[in-house]
Amino acid sequence: MFKNKNIAIIGGGIIGLAVAYKLSEQGALVHVFEKEKAVGLHQSGRNSGVLHCGLYYQPGSLKAQLSVNGIREMISFCKTHGIAHDVCGKVVVATTDREVQALDQLASRGNENGLTGLKYLSSKELKAREPFVRAKKALLVPEEGIVDYSAVMKKMIDLIQENNGQVSYITKVSSIDQSGENEVVLSTSKNTYTFDYLVSCTGLWSDKTYTNLTQQKSPLRIVPFRGEYLKFKQGFEDRINHLVYPVPDAQFPFLGVHFTRMIDGSREVGPNAVLALKREGYSKSSFSLKDSYESMTYPGLLRFVGNNFRFSVNEFKSSLFMRDFIAKAQKMIPDVDATMLETGPAGVRAQAISKEGKLQMDFNVIRTGRQIHVLNAPSPGATASLAIASHIIENYLDKY
Repeated sequence: MFKNKNIAIIGGGIIGLAVAYKLSEQGALVHVFEKEKAVGLHQSGRNSGVLHCGLYYQPGSLKAQLSVNGIREMISFCKTHGIAHDVCGKVVVATTDREVQALDQLASRGNENGLTGLKYLSSKELKAREPFVRAKKALLVPEEGIVDYSAVMKKMIDLIQENNGQVSYITKVSSIDQSGENEVVLSTSKNTYTFDYLVSCTGLWSDKTYTNLTQQKSPLRIVPFRGEYLKFKQGFEDRINHLVYPVPDAQFPFLGVHFTRMIDGSREVGPNAVLALKREGYSKSSFSLKDSYESMTYPGLLRFVGNNFRFSVNEFKSSLFMRDFIAKAQKMIPDVDATMLETGPAGVRAQAISKEGKLQMDFNVIRTGRQIHVLNAPSPGATASLAIASHIIENYLDKY
């Protein structure tokens, strides 16, 4: 259906590249426009590298469907192309009676979503797998794992180019003209192009891109949240073998401070979730007056903070004081202390918030004319990227 169709993809993150790859496999002539000097320099290349399988998500939701299908497709892609990954499994641990009840609900949800092999671990089994972890109850999620998403994106580029696609770096899309009934004229910082369709996957800038290109107000606002990590110093990596997560608060899309073995063998602890003062602000000193003003005066964020004041203060404290950060980790591994840890990397999450103050937790895609905009693709966006790409192509592009 898409053979020889010219399709523009704005954004060289993993979702934009997955859409481009899938379209190129169907014969489309794709052109990816990336404003940076390389792909995946923001959310896609600054996450924890975990393969999520759909344990947490509402049964029947688009997020649940795409994550369950997405992890299996991503693992298959990695096996086919020799990309480093390890389906090592994850343990979710409950440390209080209240969390035990919530863990049981998670297990039930995971079974409804079609996960396989979920298993409660005995104390002996937990100790054999994670000797330093303490818990009242522990659930093994064997389908989850870790992967090198940067290598995934590099392979996608190779495949796109093998299929006669193009990738343009350091190229910003400035405007479009959709006055023609069957075409989109796209102007960049370097040239002007004509396409049959346009797919925008701009992550942290998705709301801005939507407004700029459609001249319509975005139905949601992207508010950047910085996730800060600590990492284990050399010699203390044995405190964690694989993946250990707490039982999350179901009110929020954040999974809480957890332990992650990275694909390179290093170990991380985190993240917290604090308001970033710049959309691409990865350090505490990163600041944009415009971005900060827009976030702090947005009624949706003000309502969210007002409704979740204690949560907001606790996250802010854990950013200011390492002891507060570590205290969250000590609930699962009591002997972790500041001597074992050092400052690690940080990422920024594109958190969509409605004007009513509700965190938007599911995927959100809008079609306007011959444009398709991915407004919200939260975690597990990276894991589910190939499944998300198929969903976009089948449900939005196929409609033309």
